[in-house]
Amino acid sequence: MNNVAYVTTPGGEELAILPRSELDALRESLDHAQALGSFRAGQIPGLTPDEARALVAAVSPLAFWRRYRKLTQAVLSASVGVTQHYLSEIENGKRGGDVALWLRLARALEVPVEGLVDEGD
Repeated sequence: MNNVAYVTTPGGEELAILPRSELDALRESLDHAQALGSFRAGQIPGLTPDEARALVAAVSPLAFWRRYRKLTQAVLSASVGVTQHYLSEIENGKRGGDVALWLRLARALEVPVEGLVDEGD
C-alpha cells in the first residue's frame, strides 16, 4: 500500500487512488477474512485435507457440496424445485440459474451461496 495517492473532491470528500494490483490484493484479503469468519461462525464446515482436495477436483463446488451432504441430484433438485436434468446441467456448467435458485441451493446444502460458485463465474 505504498503507492496510494489521495485526492480531495470539490465537495471535500477525500479519495484514495491505488494501483489495480493493490486493490486486487485487498479484495483477496477481504475474501479470505470473510471465509475465515464464516468458518469460525460455523457457517462453513471444516474440511479434511482429502475433502479439500475433492472440492478443488470437483466439476463444480455445487457438485462437491451436494455429494458432501450425501444428497442425490434427484433429492436436491426436488427440494429446490428444479428437474434433476437441470441440476445436472448447472453442476456441469452447461446452464446457469437465477439468484433465487442459488439461494435455495445454498440453504438446502447449508453453505453460503458464495461457496457454491467458482470465482470465475
